[in-house]
Amino acid sequence: MAAYDAPFTPVEPVRAYQRVAEQIEERILRGELPPGSRLPAERELVNQFGVGRSTVREALRVLQSAGLIRSRPGDPLGAEVLGISGDNLSQALGRLTRSHISSLGELIQFRMVLEAESNRLAARLRTDDDLTRMAGLIDRMRSLSVGPGAGLRAFSEADALFHQAVAEASRNVLLGLCARAVHDAVVEIIERKIADAADAAAWRERSIDHHEQVLAAIRAGDAPHAARLARQALYAYYADHVEPETRALLEAALEQG
Repeated sequence: MAAYDAPFTPVEPVRAYQRVAEQIEERILRGELPPGSRLPAERELVNQFGVGRSTVREALRVLQSAGLIRSRPGDPLGAEVLGISGDNLSQALGRLTRSHISSLGELIQFRMVLEAESNRLAARLRTDDDLTRMAGLIDRMRSLSVGPGAGLRAFSEADALFHQAVAEASRNVLLGLCARAVHDAVVEIIERKIADAADAAAWRERSIDHHEQVLAAIRAGDAPHAARLARQALYAYYADHVEPETRALLEAALEQG
């Protein structure tokens, strides 16, 4: 019998803090440690895992960097569990774009594809409660477009919640998480610049008008039109602000359907 000559890959030694972090993360992912719950205090974690305090603190630092917990050294109440949310994903997307591993054009194209499909599915699967929620968020955006409460941050939050509501109306949890994450990543990188550079009031009015059109298409069950509205609006908002070499990505996404 011939000898097996394919070489194995060297393995990295696993440190104790990684094993501690893995166990805690697994319980968070399984829902055994839900958002808002508390981990045992550091002293108790040291006893349960049979490791030193520095190992526990390094594990908590890793989990906090991943956005899974909020921890302060020596907190007698124990670290707070944050769980999985769109915040984790939006931060990762933002870092990818700022690092130039992924371009802004790629991020906008991804949002075009994501929102178009969310709109399409919402038009097929939405409930009356979904429609009521969307309409309420448009009213919220309208109230934030004028007057003393007309701050960009609050308006953008209502905008994000509308897109999240549409995505969740698709009945797909992952679409809901991704919709919020991609929206927040785009806002962080570019939307403030756009709003400052243009007439803020006119920009908000265009946004509200677009959301009303999307809601009307979803309410009517017109899936192709709802999807087309997402692609067209995002292209109009962002095409002039992405890298010139990636504008073709947006044009290709615009041509779908």
